[in-house]
Amino acid sequence: MKHGKKYSDSLKLIDRAKLYDANEALDLCVKTGTAKFDETVEVHVKLGVDSRHADQQVRGAVVLPNGTGKTVRVLAICKGDAAKDAEAAGADFVGAEEMVQKIQSENWMDFDVLVTTPDMMGLVGRLGRILGPRGLMPNPKAGTVTREIGKAVTDAKAGKIEYRLDKTNIIHCAIGKVSFGTEKLMENFDVLLNAIVKAKPAASKGQYIRSCVVSATMGPGVRINPNKVGL
Repeated sequence: MKHGKKYSDSLKLIDRAKLYDANEALDLCVKTGTAKFDETVEVHVKLGVDSRHADQQVRGAVVLPNGTGKTVRVLAICKGDAAKDAEAAGADFVGAEEMVQKIQSENWMDFDVLVTTPDMMGLVGRLGRILGPRGLMPNPKAGTVTREIGKAVTDAKAGKIEYRLDKTNIIHCAIGKVSFGTEKLMENFDVLLNAIVKAKPAASKGQYIRSCVVSATMGPGVRINPNKVGL
């Protein structure tokens, strides 16, 4: 594969055979994020589990201390006092049946996070085929199905991200922007990796974190020593 000049120049800064400390790797991400836009920094963690087994699932959510650098649009599907709490917390859209109908009939998807209360899941469940493939279906483990709807909205706005295994046993998460600088990215990285380590299933055997790679959107991947991340 032929790469552009900027990518090739970035590649010269990285020793592809080396396993870096996290701080050094993130510093390289900042240096190689040279696109004209503010590139996102992503983390890719391969775990020593088998996602095909229910007792080896790894999934959860965590609020990044420095946010993600992205403006998050929150839809709250709820009623009564919960709707008032969602509005007070800054939800961009609040409603119930009319919002479900809007998504179903108009394929309306102008939101990044959907939060709801347990009593509304019967209604929201109708949207499974639409929201599921997009990763937008609310889930109690991610804190997006909760009676504390105001807190869920606040957390989403503050930079709460969900982490979960894909079919290849890898977790992919964005932890901020190149403009954050190394220190803030490192704080976000630590919070995410510690959460993943704490979520280790009891059924997991052998080395849990097999590999960890970070990269800016348009930059090359930088490999991190998996024995030096997490708790």
